[in-house]
Amino acid sequence: MDIGIDISLYPLAEHFAPLIHECIGRLSAYPALKVVPGSLSTQVYGEYEQVFEAVREAVRATLEARSAEGGKAAFVLKILGPL
Repeated sequence: MDIGIDISLYPLAEHFAPLIHECIGRLSAYPALKVVPGSLSTQVYGEYEQVFEAVREAVRATLEARSAEGGKAAFVLKILGPL
């Protein structure tokens, strides 16, 4: 089953753009997925298991990186499916 997830990341940092680009890069590392960056959110489309695996890994890596820097991040996810 194909789905789409709309992701907004709020790194809660002064220099937030690089953190968002890193997260988009992690999602884009999955060649089977379609990743569409936008000005306010990024959409990820593909097979259910692959989309959730990519999002889970990207969220975890981002939160771990923010934690190591003593910071926090907030994610907002909207899920659409089946497509």
